[in-house]
Amino acid sequence: MTAAHTSVDGVTAATDGISVDGLSAGYGGVAVVRELDLHVLPGEVVALLGPNGAGKTTTLLSISGMLKPLGGTVWLLGADVDTRSPYENARRGLAHVAEDRSLFFQLTVEENLKLGLRSNGGNQKAALDDALDLLPALKPLLGRRAGLLSGGEQQMLAMARALASRPKMLLVDEMSLGLAPIIVERLLPIVRDIAATTGAGVLLVEQHVHMALEVADRAYVMNRGQLVMQGSAAELKQNKELLLASYMGSDELDDSL
Repeated sequence: MTAAHTSVDGVTAATDGISVDGLSAGYGGVAVVRELDLHVLPGEVVALLGPNGAGKTTTLLSISGMLKPLGGTVWLLGADVDTRSPYENARRGLAHVAEDRSLFFQLTVEENLKLGLRSNGGNQKAALDDALDLLPALKPLLGRRAGLLSGGEQQMLAMARALASRPKMLLVDEMSLGLAPIIVERLLPIVRDIAATTGAGVLLVEQHVHMALEVADRAYVMNRGQLVMQGSAAELKQNKELLLASYMGSDELDDSL
């Protein structure tokens, strides 16, 4: 079975991307996300914005197959997302950088990276080299234990491990979590480089709104489990008042937007 082409914001979501249609998802039968439509094309960066508790992480878990939807459909790379065996979604070309980074702190940087190669059936050395070329700051750290890295270095390692699988679609949950803004300013442009260099579509959950809109092509804004805004990054940057209203006074929206 293949996904139909769906038009959103004047863009047609191809079957080799992500198409979320009418998604309701939650825990214990209680919906945290309700009737969400969202699409990501290959080679573009899409930001998923909103205050804490808006349902952003729940959305990513549903796309990666870790959480079975309560309603609606999630299409990944031309077929239904697999919720019974989520690792099959990774084999098809999905990588998910989780909020907690999910690193093995007792293993070295190189050993953590090699774990990302398991789902890659091609040239593993080339895949590893390509990931390190996008994150060259890790090259002199290959022999260091992940637990001894700084927060920014750990986030780069989590990203590089995902890239080592050569994903077609990449989910990134809160890249900036626990990091100083100056570090975030250095890391977020890497997301843009990943999409441009690899052709992967990237869905980015980020609290630093103005920084996310600088690297994104399009953005969706969620609040209380529902989609409240969507459009090009340029449009949302110009509509600060509406964006502020969408956050309903949340202090998580940067004053520098």
